[in-house]
Formats: sequence, C-alpha cells, structure tokens
Amino acid sequence: MTAVPHLVNPEDLVRLYGGVPPLGAFRPRAVNLSWRGPTVALRVDLPAFPATVPPEWEGADVDTVQCHFRFHAVEDFALEEWEPPVPSASFTAEPLGRDRRMRVRVRGAGVDLGLTSHDTVHVGHVSAFRIAPDGTDGGPHLFLRPLDRRRFTTVPGPEEKTFHERV
Repeated sequence: MTAVPHLVNPEDLVRLYGGVPPLGAFRPRAVNLSWRGPTVALRVDLPAFPATVPPEWEGADVDTVQCHFRFHAVEDFALEEWEPPVPSASFTAEPLGRDRRMRVRVRGAGVDLGLTSHDTVHVGHVSAFRIAPDGTDGGPHLFLRPLDRRRFTTVPGPEEKTFHERV
C-alpha cells in the first residue's frame, strides 16, 4: 500500500494483531455498493492469522480473519474484472493531495477494482473462520463483536441490509 488510509475504528484489528496488520495484499470476497451511497464496502480475508486469539476464538477450528472495509464519498468507481474466488489481490491507496481524497486500487487474478474516496475507512464485521478446501468462506464464522456474534453464525446473504450496509 502506498499510503495507509485513516482507519476510523481499528480497535478490533489492534486487539487481534497488536496494531493494524499490513494491508498491501488480501483475499477479496465481496464488493457491496450501498444504494444509499456513495459508499463501497469490501469484504476481505486478511493475509495472516493473529498469533494470539481472543478468548471467544480459543479452541475453535479457525484459520482466517475476515473483515469489511467501508469507503466513503466514493467517486470514479470501476469494477473492470470480478471472477471469484480471487486467491489474492494487491491493495494500494494513493493520496490525491486535496480534500483528504485517495485513489484505491485492488488488483489480482480475477479482480480489477478502482475508486476514489475519502481517506477515512471504517472497519467492521471482524470474524474468524476455517477456509474451505476450495477456498470458499461459506461455513461458520465467529464474529468478534457481541452484536454480530448474537445475530449471525455465517456471513448473511446480500439481502441482509443491516449487516452489509453498516460496519
């Protein structure tokens, strides 16, 4: 990543990793464009599993951390390629030098996404799961936040607006 976006609420990542983990590459899972706009959420698998897990995850058969990144005031959205599953993609965020804007790129085998957004990014819906042999993430998820944990045991379908439109 060329520049680090300002993560508004990185506490969950800091709790897991002791800081914000490197975000130069990850496995993109989903792109959600908000009908209320102009926001875009990326659901991604982080590239490394934390060395120490929270008590909620101890003893669970999990090996991957997933979260959502919500970008605000999005313009110039272009999804040139989307052929999941995408094994890995590079992530870059370059400051544009005006109005705290940045240019975001996500590129890899099966994905080419670009957008311009505000440089603040919200993090949410942090969970752990065991990645399936075929690379999918449809199995049980252990969510870090109590509200997510009470409401969901898997990532809900796109019709669940309260999940996908809020972080």
